[in-house]
Amino acid sequence: MRHKKHHASLGVTREHRAAMLSNMGASLIEHGRIKTTFTKAKALRPFIEKIITKAKQAGAIARIEKNGKQVLASRALHLRRLALRDVRSEDMITKLFNETYKEFEKRPGGYTRIYKLGAQRLGDAAEMALIEFVKADDPGYKKSKGRKSAKSKKPKAPKAETAAPAAEAAPAASENPAG
Repeated sequence: MRHKKHHASLGVTREHRAAMLSNMGASLIEHGRIKTTFTKAKALRPFIEKIITKAKQAGAIARIEKNGKQVLASRALHLRRLALRDVRSEDMITKLFNETYKEFEKRPGGYTRIYKLGAQRLGDAAEMALIEFVKADDPGYKKSKGRKSAKSKKPKAPKAETAAPAAEAAPAASENPAG
């Protein structure tokens, strides 16, 4: 079976990749924006977004827990420990679960944005990118209508209409014998 086989290998071992993503995730939580290679940024995006989702779920449970439900408090603690298993910096998980998750409460997903920088790293010519958290009030980009969509929206004349005027012109010529 091929379950859970899709991930960016990044040319390193599984342990190295886990440590690298953990460190990059901690740096992203701490600074809000980091500069890295485009491939690493694409690998970091799903990794960190799953952790932010856990923080949001724990935050929602913490609000419910004020009503006195002890079972829900243990679920919030479990989510925190799951996140700590992936991002191994306790300070950054505390910051995420206590403060940062509030920025994303009303956002259904898409917590990060990747910008290609256009520059290449000098040593190996790797394409560089900037990955950052999206602000809570950021509406995102509007999709522009390209050339293809403008052409496809032109109404096409039906073929039956073009044949009908030619048929009407032919009888008019036969009615006039002088011509």
